[in-house]
Amino acid sequence: MEKQKEYLDAMGIEVWRLRHTEADVDESEVTDSTALETTVKGDVAKSNGGTNTRISDMDLPSLEQQVSSCQKCSLHQSRTQTVFGVGNPDANWMFVGEAPGAEEDRQGLPFVGRAGQLLTAMLSALDLERDTVYIANVLKCRPPGNRDPDGEEVMRCEPYLYRQVELVNPKIIIAMGRFGAQSLLKTHESIGKLRGKKFSYSDTGIPLIVTYHPAYLLRSPGEKRKSWSDLLLARSVLSETTNG
Repeated sequence: MEKQKEYLDAMGIEVWRLRHTEADVDESEVTDSTALETTVKGDVAKSNGGTNTRISDMDLPSLEQQVSSCQKCSLHQSRTQTVFGVGNPDANWMFVGEAPGAEEDRQGLPFVGRAGQLLTAMLSALDLERDTVYIANVLKCRPPGNRDPDGEEVMRCEPYLYRQVELVNPKIIIAMGRFGAQSLLKTHESIGKLRGKKFSYSDTGIPLIVTYHPAYLLRSPGEKRKSWSDLLLARSVLSETTNG
């Protein structure tokens, strides 16, 4: 309990004040950009040899290899390397962010910068280790200057994420940030209207909870308490799912 309190303190959260809230947020930073086009067109990727390989037939290693050579959008021109995903391929928890940042682009791993350090603290507060969960992003390449992903980039990259979800088959998904939530839920709703609720991913029945992206929490530390309540909701939903 004391160790958990240390992690909560690192997140800027007072233990005695933690409780779930249904309060919504009107987050201008989240709602002021254009809506995504999330229709996925096709499920076939071109390999280097020129043959067609269905993404839906790939396992995680072959999918990662396909991502590493992907040139479906212009982001391949500016990336250092692709950022596929990391963690336990049989994880109960799957965390989905938006796109790699500069440090992720350098290392080829998701959430290894300052936002990743906060995510690690959030996981530890839930008594979870990073190697027991699975972490991925909607985009596998860093947008230049850490700008928001655009609709074309999301549309081209989504099939990779959807196959990752299918292969990991987690018991719960945490969508972190607007683009992660909108891609997985096929919605244009703002994150403020999505968090604090239980959703189901596609037709799989996998419960999905929306929360703020750790990078946003670094800029807006006052929202950390709300994010913690989202994680508590997710833990409660997972408990109901596994024990029900």
